[in-house]
Amino acid sequence: MIRIGTLIDVESSVADAVRQAASIKDAGYDSAWANQIFGQDALTLLAVVGASVPDIELGTAVVPVYPRHPQMLAQQALTVQSASGDRLCLGIGLSHQMVVEGLWGYSFDRPGRYMAEYLSALMPMLRGEVAMLDGEVLKSITVGPLDIPATKPPSVVVAALAPYMLKLAGTLTDGTITWMTGIGTIGSHIAPLLGEAAEAAGKPAPRVVVSLPVCLTDDAGRAKDRIDEAFSIYPNLPSYAAMLEKEGVARPADISLVGSKEQIIDGIGQLEAAGGTELVAAISGDSAERAATFEFLGSLAG
Repeated sequence: MIRIGTLIDVESSVADAVRQAASIKDAGYDSAWANQIFGQDALTLLAVVGASVPDIELGTAVVPVYPRHPQMLAQQALTVQSASGDRLCLGIGLSHQMVVEGLWGYSFDRPGRYMAEYLSALMPMLRGEVAMLDGEVLKSITVGPLDIPATKPPSVVVAALAPYMLKLAGTLTDGTITWMTGIGTIGSHIAPLLGEAAEAAGKPAPRVVVSLPVCLTDDAGRAKDRIDEAFSIYPNLPSYAAMLEKEGVARPADISLVGSKEQIIDGIGQLEAAGGTELVAAISGDSAERAATFEFLGSLAG
């Protein structure tokens, strides 16, 4: 059965985020996820949430790797593991050239190489091993294991869309987390390439965490217009534009789960058949639609 999670509003206060996470858990969801954009720091937030709200997986969707050295991210992730009782899924990604170069001033040259080197340092440290990376673009060497006792390695998923990134994710991590990627593309592109890489590496079947806008509504046209307005930036980002093109659509609304309970259940079934293992719902709509969607998806989870 596909697992169902939803997003914490990271633009609210920390106290509000804790209350949201408690509501998500009480509603029956399998997981609660925090974005890392321009709001709260996702890992700091989840450390607080994890110390306060039990019995639900907590995930980042996703932490960009460029601003954080692998050792710093490993220490943060293991600290969240300690605070939460080993409930973290660490979702990481490259972000986008316009952000990495235009806002942060880092080079975005050969991002796949950067992620490969990053993971070769990060993953051993999360497992309690030393890192000995002296690569082309990264250096990360530890003199011993990170001293964060009584923690297990968190699950790690990579925001992977291109074939090389999917191979990295399947070979080195537990799977992928996607955004702005339709169900057809999950079935024809994401899940097969990821699964082949995991199988070749002798790893278990990977996690395919799929985040999509969801709205339970009796006015699908209006709801889809709201989704297109809310997520208007994403078709202009090359990696997401490529996924929409692969799906054969142009609008974020066209890959969303919008409509009646029966239509949403059908969409979730299609996602599971395509190889998705988890849905992370970006709940959309007006206040009444959002409340109804939240309650309905919680009833399907677990």
